[in-house]
Amino acid sequence: MPGKAYFVARFDMGPAKRYHWRQESTETRARPTIPAARPANHRFPPTMNAIDHDAEAVASPPPTVGFWQAFRFWLKLGFISFGGPAGQIAIMHQELVERRRWISERRFLHALNYCMVLPGPEAQQLATYIGWLMHRTWGGIVAGGLFVLPSLVILVALSWIYVAFGEAPLVSGIFYGIKPAVTAIVVQATHRIGSRALKNGVLWAIAAAAFVAIFALAVPFPAIVAAAAVIGYAGGRIAPGKFAAGGGHGTRGQSFGAALIDDRTPTPAHALFTWSRCAKVALAGALLWLIPMGLLVLAFGWDHAFAQMGWFFTKAALLTFGGAYAVLPYVYQGAVVQYGWLTPGQMIDGLALGETTPGPLIMVVTFVGFVGGYAAAAFGPDNLFAAGAVAAMLVTWFTFLPSFIFILLGGPLVETTHGDLKFTAPLTAITAAVVGVILNLALFFGYHVLWPQGPSGAFDWVSALIALGAIVALLRFRWNVIPVIAACAALGLVVKMLR
Repeated sequence: MPGKAYFVARFDMGPAKRYHWRQESTETRARPTIPAARPANHRFPPTMNAIDHDAEAVASPPPTVGFWQAFRFWLKLGFISFGGPAGQIAIMHQELVERRRWISERRFLHALNYCMVLPGPEAQQLATYIGWLMHRTWGGIVAGGLFVLPSLVILVALSWIYVAFGEAPLVSGIFYGIKPAVTAIVVQATHRIGSRALKNGVLWAIAAAAFVAIFALAVPFPAIVAAAAVIGYAGGRIAPGKFAAGGGHGTRGQSFGAALIDDRTPTPAHALFTWSRCAKVALAGALLWLIPMGLLVLAFGWDHAFAQMGWFFTKAALLTFGGAYAVLPYVYQGAVVQYGWLTPGQMIDGLALGETTPGPLIMVVTFVGFVGGYAAAAFGPDNLFAAGAVAAMLVTWFTFLPSFIFILLGGPLVETTHGDLKFTAPLTAITAAVVGVILNLALFFGYHVLWPQGPSGAFDWVSALIALGAIVALLRFRWNVIPVIAACAALGLVVKMLR
C-alpha cells in the first residue's frame, strides 16, 4: 500500500491497559476485551452476577444512533484528531468500535482498506465513510466536513497571526526553533515509510531513481508518479514477487461485542450500488467543482491567484498517494517555485503549523492558500485578511472535494463486495518512489534551515543542533511530534532572546 501505515488494534495488558496501534500481522491472536468500568454503587439483579451482566451487555447491540448524536461526536473528533493518520484512526477505533460499538471491527477495517487505496487523507475519508454508512449522504458530508472544519478555522487564525506579527521577536523566536523540528519530522517520515515500503532491491532502485529525478533533474512530481505506476504495472507481470504489497488491514478483527453495524448487518438500501446513483454522485461532484471554478474565472480571470489555486490544488488532491508528505514536494514546486505564493521559509513554517493543529496534515494547504491570497490582495490593501481567508477556504474546498466524491462513489461497491481489497503492483511502485521524493523534501528543508542566507551565508550551528536533537528524540526515544515541536519552539525562543 502506497506510503500509508498498516496497523492492527492491540492492547497493552499492563497496569495502564493502554490502547495503541502497532505494525504487525493481522493474523495475531485476539486478546480479551477490557470491560467498561461500572459505578461504585452499581448492583446486579439477584439472578445475575457480574460476568453474566457483561456477557449480556456485549451480546446486544447499542441503541440506534440519531443524526444529531453522531453530529456531536464528529464535531468532538474534529477538535481532538491530533497525531497524524495513525493517531486519528486509533481514536476512531477506540471510540466507534470499542467504546460506542457503532461499527464492528471487521467492517471498520474493511472500510479502512478502501480508504488506504485512495489518494487523499485516509482518516478523513474513513470518517466520511462511516458517517455515510450510518446516516446516508448527509451523514458522510457532516462527518468528513467536521473532521476538517475546526482545523480550517484554527489555521486561518494562526496564519493571520503569522503573517501580521511574524516579525515580532516572540513569534520569530518560536519559529526559529520550529523550523529545525520540521526538518527532523520529515527525516522521520522518510525513515518510517522507507523501512516499511522498501522490501527488496527493485523497490530501493525505484526510490533512488525518483530521488535523482526530482533532486537533480527537476522532474515534476506527477511525472514521477506516472512513471512509477508504469514500472509497477510491468514489474507486477514480470516479477510479481518483487511488487507484492506487504501488510494490510486484515478482516480477522477482534470482537468487542455486538455492534450497531455488525459483521452480519445487511447493507442498508442507500449503500447498495446502482448505476443511477453512481451517475447522480458523479454529476453532483462535477458541478460542485465546475460552478465555483467557473465563478472564479468569470470574476477574476483564469490567471488570477484564486483560479490558479483551485486548479493547482485539485491536481494535488489527486496525487496524494502516500499521504501528505508525498504531495508536499508537489505543493512546493507549484506554490514556491512556479507561482511564488510563498517563500521556502514560509513553507516550512506552514508545515509546522499543520503538525501542531488537529485534522489531516494536508491541511497545510490552508496556510499556503491564506499566505498566497494575503499577498495577492485580491480585495484591495484594506482587506488583506478577507483575501487570505477566502483563498484558504477555496484551497481547502478544492483539496477535499475529491475525497468526498471517492467515498460516495466507491462506498457502495465496497459494501456490496465485503471482500478484501487487493493492492496492486503499481501502487507498490508508487510507494517506493514516494520515499525518494520525501528524502528530497527533507534535504530541501534542511538546506533552507541550515543555510538561511543561501550557500554564501554562514552555517547555522544552533539550528543544526536543534534539528539533531529532534531527530534523536523522534527516532531513538520515539517522542510524539507535538512535544518535540514544543521543546524546539522553546529552545528557539530562548536562543533569540539571548542573542
